[in-house]
Amino acid sequence: MSALLLFLLGLLPLVLFVIRGRKRRHGEPPLIKGWIPYVGKALEFSRDAHRFLEGLQETHGDVFTVHIAGKYMTFILDPLVYPNVIKQSRQLDFHEFSNKVSPVTFGYPPVDHRFPGLKEDISRTFKLLQGDSLTPLTESMMGNLMMVLRQDHLEEGGGWRSCSMFQFCYAIMFEATFLTMYGGPAPGQRHSGMDQLRENFIKFDNMFPLLIAQIPIWLLGRTSANREMLLNYLLPKKLSHWTNTSQFIKRRSELFDRYDSLRDIDKAAHHFAVLWASAGNTTPATFWAMYYLVSHPEALQVVRQELHDVLKLSGVEFSGSEDVALSREQLDRLLCLGTGSHANKRGFGGLHVTTERPLPTESSINESLRLCSSSMNIRVAQEDFSLRLDAERSVDVRKGDVVTLYPKRMHLDPDIYPDPETFRFDRYMQDGAEKTDFYKDGQKLKYYLMPFGSGSTMCPGRYFALNEIKQFLSLLLLYFDLELEEGQARATLDPGRAGLGILLPAADVRFRYRMRRV
Repeated sequence: MSALLLFLLGLLPLVLFVIRGRKRRHGEPPLIKGWIPYVGKALEFSRDAHRFLEGLQETHGDVFTVHIAGKYMTFILDPLVYPNVIKQSRQLDFHEFSNKVSPVTFGYPPVDHRFPGLKEDISRTFKLLQGDSLTPLTESMMGNLMMVLRQDHLEEGGGWRSCSMFQFCYAIMFEATFLTMYGGPAPGQRHSGMDQLRENFIKFDNMFPLLIAQIPIWLLGRTSANREMLLNYLLPKKLSHWTNTSQFIKRRSELFDRYDSLRDIDKAAHHFAVLWASAGNTTPATFWAMYYLVSHPEALQVVRQELHDVLKLSGVEFSGSEDVALSREQLDRLLCLGTGSHANKRGFGGLHVTTERPLPTESSINESLRLCSSSMNIRVAQEDFSLRLDAERSVDVRKGDVVTLYPKRMHLDPDIYPDPETFRFDRYMQDGAEKTDFYKDGQKLKYYLMPFGSGSTMCPGRYFALNEIKQFLSLLLLYFDLELEEGQARATLDPGRAGLGILLPAADVRFRYRMRRV
């Protein structure tokens, strides 16, 4: 936080003339400014955004504007009005924010008039993370996860092994994801420099909140050097020699080659942005999904039984000495399966699976995401306008203001989720069907779980991310006995990344694992 303070304090002379700052106008939400020019309430927000916003909500209601680091952010915390806000695509734009911070964070030039058509072409590549294209990605990830686990952790006849859970998840998921996206030196081979690459990635990721806050990278120690090392690993000449590269990365590489003004280091920076998007949130989400299952043995046992049931339905007899390859269809069945009498037909990117009752793998993952996600849905007002909240309410918003949804307040609302701080693996299941009916003040919510954003700006890789987590958990539960080591505190959330996706654990936890005797 010292770099943030230095930067903000350095700006004070430039803004002392606006000590009085903005005043609330008629029709605008309550305004909370803070007493420090420019900084506003940034320090309180950065310490614990959830508790900070909870206190403001109790005082000012569900809609208020907060001055944070030079920006006026209007927070809307009533989930019943989320649909009306999300559909305001003309006056509220997400891309203005992302187009400003992403190039500076990852090191590529802004995608503007200098690269005609590039923005639209990049957007189209995300279709390769969905629909039919998801199948080869899923198969590749399965093979890479299996290879890393087999070579590093599956030892026949071995006893209990002890490990730090977050490090364990990071090492496996980061490497398997990298191999799936970018390929390897040869079929079935692993990159020799993966440990160093992962360490540099983690160091960069630790500074990510400050970079998103637009703190200059030169203020952040060796962050610039760490980023340069990561970019050098992803230079086009290196990628061209790797095999089994995903169609997603191949298409993007072909696209970048059409623009002569894009340097190789710029292309590498675009690839690096994808790497962060693939691992920066998925890896901690995997940790929390694993932690909640291992710390709730009864849930772990039910999910493990579901996995064996799925394999048996496919005619597969699991053996710990052989590699298992869960197909995309089998992963989809982990949402719903069983012998009940209630049929439930769901579509998955063109694949329809007829099942009879939901079992808990996806419910368990959704529950862990509810507890650990802390994303903000950000839109920038393109003009002064009146934002309609519902039939009776509207608020005036000024051009340039940031309209923000903060779903974590909804995720922990006891009116929506009874006993909200408690992990319940079956929270999203009810009476032989997936539970989708959640209510606030007696009204059904359209949006009740929002770890991936909302509307047209939802994370395009969310289907792949969920499959990755399912695959990782499936292999762990099939091959290993798992238990937390005794005598340690439970894992808690570090609030320092509030607003940026999945929260990290405040401290790692120790666990034990051994090969299961099937």
